[in-house]
Amino acid sequence: MLAVNRVVLLLGTLLAAFPVLPEAATQDQVQLERIAKLIFQNECAAKEACLTSWNKGEEFASLGIGHFIWYPQGTSENDKHFSESFPRLIRFMYEQGVEIPPWIQADKGCPWPNRKAFKNEQKTQKITELRLFLIKSMPFQASFMQKRLKDALPLMLATVQERQRSHIRQQFDRVATAPMGMYALMDYVNFKGEGVNPKERYRGHGWGLLQVLAEMHGELSGIAAITEFAHSADILLTRRVDLSPPERHESRWLAGWRKRIQTYITES
Repeated sequence: MLAVNRVVLLLGTLLAAFPVLPEAATQDQVQLERIAKLIFQNECAAKEACLTSWNKGEEFASLGIGHFIWYPQGTSENDKHFSESFPRLIRFMYEQGVEIPPWIQADKGCPWPNRKAFKNEQKTQKITELRLFLIKSMPFQASFMQKRLKDALPLMLATVQERQRSHIRQQFDRVATAPMGMYALMDYVNFKGEGVNPKERYRGHGWGLLQVLAEMHGELSGIAAITEFAHSADILLTRRVDLSPPERHESRWLAGWRKRIQTYITES
């Protein structure tokens, strides 16, 4: 019962962060609130402790409702095999005037050198302060994810040949205009990236939003577009696991990934 109450309380915190007045709320505000709660559920199962995570077998902390990546201080750019999103989030919140604990600095990196050190300090004041900061800043995290998607399309188009641009734009628009299509796009770009980082490849094959859209070839809108998007994502994530280095044991994540992308259909 205590665990259930904590989940309800935390969801209440997120809901309160997006005050919705019937006479003033816009459709976009309502949708962003819903999307934020869904992503929070996807990444953290609405659990407070999950806001400060470091997954086994990974070289970085995963923080906030979007599990934003933060590499340890001193990690070279060559060793950052996945796009680091937490420093970008901190810069975004700084620009929005959010009060940030002074020890959290975008240009200094995660203060814990590895997962073991991070896990050993879960009950310390610093972790507690980090978790409270992540709870209070939930609406800004959601706005950051919305901005990231907004920036994703021109970023993707800039990395492909001109003959491919109309196809990518068409498929993006098919999904974006579908019911809860913005949820699918926001969640996936936060979940697996834009697909423009050349390091996010296994044997030359990527799995980001760009690659998912490139593999789509349909023309129908609505739920048909969402269904094809989810199917394309499933194919690419399965291929990622098949091509991944054996020592990463990525097969343990595939079932959860598939369950996540199926919510794109069920929530539409």
